[in-house]
Amino acid sequence: MAIWTAFTGIWPLREMPYPSGMYTTVVLALPDAIPFDLATPIETFGRVRLPDGRPGYRTLVAGPERDIEAGPLRLTVDDDLDALQRADLIVVPGRENPLAPAPPAALAALRTAADRGTRIASICVGAFTLAEAGLLDGLDATTHWLAADEFKRKYPAVQVNPDVLYTDNGKILTSAGAVAGIDLCLHIVRNDYGTVVAADAARLAVAPLHRPGGQAQYIVRNRAPSRPTTLDQVLPWIEDNAYRGLALADIAAAAGLSVRTLTRRFKDETGQSPLQWVAGVRIRQAQELLETTDHTVDRIAAQTGFPTTSNFRSQFGQVVGVTPGAYRKAFRPGPHRPADEAVLAKATPVFLPENAKLL
Repeated sequence: MAIWTAFTGIWPLREMPYPSGMYTTVVLALPDAIPFDLATPIETFGRVRLPDGRPGYRTLVAGPERDIEAGPLRLTVDDDLDALQRADLIVVPGRENPLAPAPPAALAALRTAADRGTRIASICVGAFTLAEAGLLDGLDATTHWLAADEFKRKYPAVQVNPDVLYTDNGKILTSAGAVAGIDLCLHIVRNDYGTVVAADAARLAVAPLHRPGGQAQYIVRNRAPSRPTTLDQVLPWIEDNAYRGLALADIAAAAGLSVRTLTRRFKDETGQSPLQWVAGVRIRQAQELLETTDHTVDRIAAQTGFPTTSNFRSQFGQVVGVTPGAYRKAFRPGPHRPADEAVLAKATPVFLPENAKLL
């Protein structure tokens, strides 16, 4: 199902200014690395493809030793620590014992890369390694919630927030436990290449969409059912028609259901009401237009189905957490452009809570 078919043949999107070359990502494999954390960046970045089919990242695995043990696995890495100095992005997975000292040579290589301005990201308790290298002093950071108290005790100079999925300080990024590493990787892809490329990578990675009791994880799509449902026909129809002034009766007619049955099935199968779903689609489409065109906010509001610009600004701010203008400034992709951390700290994924105000 095409994500943005509502605009096909109506308002052509400008071709995105993708970098001419791939980003080189180096995954730092330290002894006793957690296999899931090690595989997360390899798999996520390895699935990134640009619209012309080119890969977005060249991903290497490097470490202080040629052979390492990662849980039950014994692995041979691609390169030594010199690879870190050629990286555009370094990802540091967690280790089974995060309190164990990291190899001094690896810490020195991380410091040197940081001094060069290389982006460095940690997954889960990999934040302990960044803190040991002195890269998190005075910065916001997160880690697995089970390790957060120990992290605070060991590294009091770091501002630890165990309640978020990831933090972005521009050049230094950290993620919470396990699956939040996927969210961080997709966040990086989105900053590098924009919404459409990140959405494709998320779909291919089968990224989890929502964590019970926690914040919504980064994902461009709404929380679509993971298996065939009775809504399979109407969801694409909403994608194609969200720019219209849809009412519940319109959606019910397209689905061949009564309004009552439609509402019940949406709630059961997506966790949202039909109008919440429509609003999420509109905001998602507005996000792409903000990223990929120079259209005014007024025009984008009209193109995506909002009755007024004021209504669009209000709903966009409520759901995303920042103004459309601030979002455009923060998320327009560009070669090796660091994120606008002040905006990213406020921005939230497009997942409408049950109490969201609708049209």
